[in-house]
Amino acid sequence: MFENLTNKFEEIFSSLKKAPSLDENQVDEGLRSIRKALIEADVSLDVAKDFIKKVKPKALGQEIIRSTSPGDMIVKIVHDELVNLLGESNTEINLNAVPPVSMMLVGLQGSGKTTTTAKLAKYLEKNKKKKIMMVSLDVYRPAAQEQLSSLGEQNNILTLPMPQILMVLKLYYSIQQEELKLTFK
Repeated sequence: MFENLTNKFEEIFSSLKKAPSLDENQVDEGLRSIRKALIEADVSLDVAKDFIKKVKPKALGQEIIRSTSPGDMIVKIVHDELVNLLGESNTEINLNAVPPVSMMLVGLQGSGKTTTTAKLAKYLEKNKKKKIMMVSLDVYRPAAQEQLSSLGEQNNILTLPMPQILMVLKLYYSIQQEELKLTFK
């Protein structure tokens, strides 16, 4: 997803950088392309519109620094606004809870959840000294389960295979059923 967005931004910025000067129509066309790229990357319409609303006056009213081209200034303005939107500083993951601490990664198919899970697990083990177990709950894509298991093996991270997950869930539900029976006796 980010790679696709990066590629589209590079195309947009490349065409803007080629122009020796930019008029309002060229800026509008570039911003329209940026909004379209954001929406295609599943950024909400409201966020994309708000982003463009913040960038446009800066892009049109920006005084060009002698050493840069108008296209370079647009790149800088968009970059600064993206940093502002995404956050200017990193925030640590809050793991202050009674173990086990669960995390769930959700997103569209092909957006990198499985590899991100393995990278996050490795980071938490190495830097936060946490014991990690990765679990794939994607019942529709067995390949994602296999990929997570493979990444777990490659990085020495414990993974719970789907058959064991199903056993645990069945056990849990059978215990729940027994508790309900005891409650109503």
